Amino acid sequence: MVNQIRHEHSLIIMPDRIIENWQAQTFEQLAAEHFELLLPFQPEIVLLGTGITLRFPCPSITKKLISLKIGVEVMDTSAACRTYNILMAEGRNVAAALLI
Repeated sequence: MVNQIRHEHSLIIMPDRIIENWQAQTFEQLAAEHFELLLPFQPEIVLLGTGITLRFPCPSITKKLISLKIGVEVMDTSAACRTYNILMAEGRNVAAALLI
């Protein structure tokens, strides 16, 4: 749940917006293009929640983010949500890309 609204599809959460129905619906579908929509927002860090299980994507998928000095942390979706709340409370410009 985000802001008392239940989401049942993958989404991206940022402090000032939610991008619903993120095109990456499964871990297997992840591609570099799925993260390009984050670039205009210049997040400090992107938390990738990979679902129930922690799974690391191919490095080529996050290469562009890293080359732009945007941190990338990969964790299961529950951990990504908890970490997002902590970083947002600190006033950080964080994005959580969550596979549901």
